[in-house]
Amino acid sequence: MAAKSGKRVLFVATAQAGDEEMRRRIEDHKRSRPSSWRTLEAPTEIGARITKSIGDGQLVLVDCITLLVSNVMGEFLSPDGSEVDEAESEKAVAAEIDGLLDCLKIIEADFIIVTNEVGLGLVPDNKLGRVYRDLLGKANQVLAGAADEVYFMVAGLPMRVKP
Repeated sequence: MAAKSGKRVLFVATAQAGDEEMRRRIEDHKRSRPSSWRTLEAPTEIGARITKSIGDGQLVLVDCITLLVSNVMGEFLSPDGSEVDEAESEKAVAAEIDGLLDCLKIIEADFIIVTNEVGLGLVPDNKLGRVYRDLLGKANQVLAGAADEVYFMVAGLPMRVKP
């Protein structure tokens, strides 16, 4: 969609290279994007970072909310990574999404926001997984509610959900 738009694209990457395998994935992803696209690496605070970096961008492609929520939750993990402060994570994720929505209101550009639907599978067998699923689900609902159009991708095929 973004590549076919003919617009100047700002690609907003939320992924973080925590290990060598993820570094390779990020580099592969960079190589697959059109060279004319500008990239903004923003693992958190994406609304404020987009607002500061939009420049002459006409279309903002955010990839992805799934990793954004993970990044925010990571700030509230216990030292061993097995527990998360659920209340603080929920507040921080809500603030992150509110910041993105504020950005959408003030920037005169089209937005494509990528996320994953993680609530269709089995209920995670651990609290951390359940908290993540619930926070991402809430974020997706808020963003879908604010969006003009929503598509659900299945096997590479778009299914129009809204309007």
